[in-house]
Amino acid sequence: MASSSPAQTDEEHTHDARTHGHVHYHVSHHHAGGVLVEWQHRTSWHRHTHSHAELSHSHDYDRGDEEEFHGREAHIHDHSAPTRLAGGSQPS
Repeated sequence: MASSSPAQTDEEHTHDARTHGHVHYHVSHHHAGGVLVEWQHRTSWHRHTHSHAELSHSHDYDRGDEEEFHGREAHIHDHSAPTRLAGGSQPS
């Protein structure tokens, strides 16, 4: 039976919890009207400090790219408390 897991080029590794800041992009979909009109992407952005909980994972791209392109990736953080981890604690 074939594996359903994606190809893995990097061993599993752990990122410590941390707080940092960079530009965050948001994309919304805007319907221009009419039945056959396609959706348009609208982009907005802002910069603020936010936290990441500890994370263990692996991926199919170079680990150096992970750090370099982190700010370009979609990721979730709580805008009402961007530097709080789950449970309300601050990362060290």
